[in-house]
Amino acid sequence: MYGSNSINIQAQFVSQQHNIPKIDAIDDNIELRKQTDAFESVILKMLMDNAMKDDKNIFSQQNDPGDKIYKSMYREELAKASAGGFGFSQMLYDYLSQK
Repeated sequence: MYGSNSINIQAQFVSQQHNIPKIDAIDDNIELRKQTDAFESVILKMLMDNAMKDDKNIFSQQNDPGDKIYKSMYREELAKASAGGFGFSQMLYDYLSQK
């Protein structure tokens, strides 16, 4: 009983001593939009990687050692450029911005 009471007193003391800083809603919304777009980019990259995992080179029988890396980098940039246009970002933004 004594331990939980002292924790409550400490919590009250800390909350009285430190005010929680306010974050500008506009700046917060801009950062939230960036993060939800980045999350959508990750989802798109995973979808493209999964769709292309059995991708075969139809023009050549040779396996270029950098081919997989190049294609992965290409899909990553394509996912970043496409982020924000598929609706995942908007749904997540709407959910997280509700207070």
